Amino acid sequence: MTAKETLSDDSTSPVGVSLLAKAPGQPTSLSNDTPHSRAGSLPQGLGPTLDFAEVSLTLGRTTILDNVTFQVQPGHVHALVGPNGGGKSSLIKTLLGQMPHQGQLSLHWPGQPGTIGYVPQALEFDRGLPMTVDDFMAAMCQRRPAFLGLSKHYAKAIGEALERVGMQDKRKRRMGALSGGERQRVLLAQGLIPAPQLLVLDEPMSALDEAGIQVFERLLGDWRAAGITVLWIEHDLEAVKRLADRVTGLNRRVLFDATPQQALTPDRLLSLFSTHPRSAV
Repeated sequence: MTAKETLSDDSTSPVGVSLLAKAPGQPTSLSNDTPHSRAGSLPQGLGPTLDFAEVSLTLGRTTILDNVTFQVQPGHVHALVGPNGGGKSSLIKTLLGQMPHQGQLSLHWPGQPGTIGYVPQALEFDRGLPMTVDDFMAAMCQRRPAFLGLSKHYAKAIGEALERVGMQDKRKRRMGALSGGERQRVLLAQGLIPAPQLLVLDEPMSALDEAGIQVFERLLGDWRAAGITVLWIEHDLEAVKRLADRVTGLNRRVLFDATPQQALTPDRLLSLFSTHPRSAV
C-alpha cells in the first residue's frame, strides 16, 4: 500500500501543514519523539516520491516560481541547480510549508509517512553564546530543554551522528569557536536525527573544506544506498555531475530535467544562467 500526502494548492494558507520537517527549531519526527533508528543505521528503501505539479509563487508583482513541474524519484539524489534568485530556496520553502503557493506538491510514501530532514545553507546565531556542540544538538534533536543536557533517548544517536561527520572530538567546543566548515558538519549531523527518509539539503557544501567535502560525499553515498530520497540544492556543478542521479535546472521555471550528463551541457547551462530565462531546452 502506498501512502500519499498532497499539499494544498490554496494560496491563502501555508503548504505542508501535515508535514513536520526537521528544520532548525522544529526537531519533530512524523512518527514519535524517540530516535527510532540509529543515526548510523538508516532505514532501507523508505524514501518517498516527490511530485511538483505546476507550482507557482508570486510575491507582490514578482513571479518567483512559474508553473514548476518535475518529479523526484524515491531513493535518488536529485540536484536542483540555477542562478541566485532563480527560486530554488523558495521552492524548498514551499515544500517545508513555509511559503504559500499555487499548484500541487505531493509526497508518495511507500508505507506510513516518514521523517523529513532539513539541512540549511548556514546557521545564524550569536557567536558569543556559551552553546557547545552538544547543547546545539540537544536543542535541535530533542524536546527536553538543552540546558538539562542530552536525553538518554538521543545521547547515543547524537554521538553516532557527530562521529559520522567527524565532529565527535569537538562536542564540548562552543559553536561560536568552530570554523564555518565545522558548523556545517554539525548541521549535517542534526539532519540525521531522527533518521530521515527524505532529506532536503540547501547548499550543504558551501562552507566545507576539502575534508568536509569528503565527509559529505560519503554521507551522500550512504543515503543513496539506504534508499533515502535526497533533494539537493547545489552550485558546484562538478560535484553535481559526479554525485547526482538527476538534475533539474530552475530559473523561475524548469528549463531542463535530465541526467547530469544530459543536463549539464554548455547550451543548457547558458540558458539556465541567463538573466532572462529562455524557453526550455
